[in-house]
Amino acid sequence: MSTYGIPVLILKEGASRTYGREALRNNIMAAKALAEVLMSSLGPKGLDKMLVDSFGDITVTNDGATIVKEMEVQHPAAKLLVETAKAVDAEVGDGTTSAVVLAGALLSKAEALLDQNIHPTIIIEGFKKAAEKASEILEEVADSVSVDLETPEGIEKTRPILKELAYAALASKYIASPDVVEHFINVVIDAVTTVAEKRPEGGYLVRSDNIKIEKKKGSSLSETRLIKGIVLDKEVVHPGMPRRVEKAKIALLDAPLEIEKPDITAKINITSPDQIKKFLDEETRLLKEMVDKIVAVGANVVICQKGIDDVAQHFLAKKGILAVRRVKRSDMEKLERATGGRIVTSVRDLSENDLGYAELVEERRVGNDKMVFVEGCRNPKAVTILVRGANDMLLDDAERSLNDAINALRNVLREPKVLPGGGAPEIEVAMRLRKWAETVSGKEQLAVLAFADAVEEIAVILAKSAGMDPLETLMELRKAHASGNKYAGINVIEGKITEDMRKLRVVDPLSVKKQVIKAATEAATAILKVDDLIAASPLKKEEKEKKGKEEEEEKGLSKPELD
Repeated sequence: MSTYGIPVLILKEGASRTYGREALRNNIMAAKALAEVLMSSLGPKGLDKMLVDSFGDITVTNDGATIVKEMEVQHPAAKLLVETAKAVDAEVGDGTTSAVVLAGALLSKAEALLDQNIHPTIIIEGFKKAAEKASEILEEVADSVSVDLETPEGIEKTRPILKELAYAALASKYIASPDVVEHFINVVIDAVTTVAEKRPEGGYLVRSDNIKIEKKKGSSLSETRLIKGIVLDKEVVHPGMPRRVEKAKIALLDAPLEIEKPDITAKINITSPDQIKKFLDEETRLLKEMVDKIVAVGANVVICQKGIDDVAQHFLAKKGILAVRRVKRSDMEKLERATGGRIVTSVRDLSENDLGYAELVEERRVGNDKMVFVEGCRNPKAVTILVRGANDMLLDDAERSLNDAINALRNVLREPKVLPGGGAPEIEVAMRLRKWAETVSGKEQLAVLAFADAVEEIAVILAKSAGMDPLETLMELRKAHASGNKYAGINVIEGKITEDMRKLRVVDPLSVKKQVIKAATEAATAILKVDDLIAASPLKKEEKEKKGKEEEEEKGLSKPELD
């Protein structure tokens, strides 16, 4: 309102504004609500969530990243936590539930400090200092492990620690019986040790996209197996082609084996039927030249990213060459790494050195579909896990479980340090932070103490999910850690405190715990910094449709794209 009583409009009509403590409390409330949703799904005894999307498709899971992605969150502060969970998932592939729950606990403790009239800036500074100290404590508490994947003997020595990590990652997932869990662990370890590459600065690099997970409905989870090569969800293009090729020399083509139509519009005047025949004969000659070139370099298998003309298929079949077409780019790149071949963008440039090698390329029936197996590669740096299961829901959950186990092994091979699980590191961090808080001056000390309380919440939630008394469990754990036992944690399966979590095969990679603390702190501090929430008015239906059309035109999606 101006001096003369005339209203001054700054925001667009329909826009809303919340500011000060009210905005802060609304944001904290939304973030806490999201954390509470995930809280009950933490740990091996965590409960599942059933998510139904707008199409009626059902997802049943306790995987934090999947839950937040499928929930379609609307509140901007809660969306911030969703982005945090996605970032943790992208970085370390695990710990998403812990990150969101910890961020919610931090905000809950911050709210209590705000009630004492402590400024958000002081709380943020205290949280940042506490997070740095917590990472240092985790480094001190962590145990170094020896990993050697250079020799078969080294792999065998490394296998027990990899088994423990994979077991800890799969323990909270629903994948039927212990036999299936053990089978999955062996499959994951074999896959990871096959594709791991030595890093110059130490440790091993495992690119999770080099491990392809191919799902096929039918049979049971125990039929899941590792293929040391690539499985293509395609079939051989021509009935006259061989279905099995041994000692395969594979040409990987990113070029169509067909005569492409020009982009420019052209008209050709034909005055006699002979001219049409000449056109067709020329097309046939060009296709035959392409096939002859492939035969000349010695290839007996062709895997093509683009299309293969019917005439070219005929010539390839006559030469006894197995061909597959319209293979995804990601699969082509995996084939390149698995077979040692090279993707060629022009048939003219194809040479013998570009060919990949596999002991066997075969079309097999899996369930109701045909698939092409490329296996027996000399030194495959890309492999496939073929997952079988009774239904789509089970297959999706098995895929998420395998991804978590792969990421757990990837993290420890990259940074070979592990921590005991079962809430042990959280209790140790909280205890040491409280001691360290005595050296912090001013009101920031209260923020550090609040951070320590929030970190302990993870152990409290684990105790709750196991049906244990949370307060009694917390007191027992504090006593064990105060007496110098850093390995004491919660045996969630039996519902009791265990003196050494390592004996239960429950260990976590250090990098995951550090990432959880960093991400949760950043998310909580970002929300605490906001003191003004200005929301534009929601678009009307006509405006939404108009905007959608404009965006489509900008992206060039107004015309249907042909395959």
